[in-house]
Amino acid sequence: MSDSPAGRLQALFEGHRLTPTQRRIAHCMVRRAGDVPFLSSVELAELAGVSQPSVTRFAVALGFDGYPALRRHLREVAPPEAEAGSGGGEEHNEYQQAVLAEIENLRHLAGLLADPGPVERAGRLLARSRPLPVLGLRAASSQARGFAYFAAKVHPDVRLLDEGGSMLTDRVDAAVRAGATALLCFALPRHPREVVEALEYARAAGLAVVTVADSAFAPVAAHSDLLIPAAVGTGLAFDTACAPMMLGRVLLEAMADELPDAQARLEEFDTKAAARGLFVE
Repeated sequence: MSDSPAGRLQALFEGHRLTPTQRRIAHCMVRRAGDVPFLSSVELAELAGVSQPSVTRFAVALGFDGYPALRRHLREVAPPEAEAGSGGGEEHNEYQQAVLAEIENLRHLAGLLADPGPVERAGRLLARSRPLPVLGLRAASSQARGFAYFAAKVHPDVRLLDEGGSMLTDRVDAAVRAGATALLCFALPRHPREVVEALEYARAAGLAVVTVADSAFAPVAAHSDLLIPAAVGTGLAFDTACAPMMLGRVLLEAMADELPDAQARLEEFDTKAAARGLFVE
């Protein structure tokens, strides 16, 4: 990702303590990385859903005199062929645009995975944790449930945490008492406060937190030991999460690679499923 527009923006934002509003602007810029060098501060503010002065303060927080200086910098580091609005002259309806945006999110994820180190590290952390709690609330509950369903085929003890409330910390405590050393969290917008609080609690309890989030600037970042971003689509009334789902399957693969008996467990499951006539052939 280092040579892509999104990668250069990520590098620019790293090391800066950003407010929630500034993280929103940063997330918007990463999603629209190819267009940002050609946007005015008013246009960027409208895209991010913030005020124009917030964009100016964001540029200053990054060390620039103002937004014009930030935009000049982005134009200087942009590849020569970059042009505002580039991407072909074909027009698409809103449904096609949503699908194309998700394809772009997957391309960004593929670029991120060019360095397999973070995923491999996450796989080791998840494989070694017995039990393995998997957290996902509200919009992220389906991602957590999908991961937990397949993970249980190869991991001996997966515990799904997909309901909030006062019992959530009790279940984290129970996992720690049973020997858990890591927790996997799926965190998607809008970010529930209790997810942030649960991660803070989990780390205080000694768990290493691996997080799949929509952005490296998500509110859960400060409470994660290892965060791997996968953008969500925002072109429809409700966000779409193809990239986070794909990243979840990639983490599942990395975890299975670290479990020496994973293949044997899968074969045992297939044998029992066939004997029970579990699936229609």
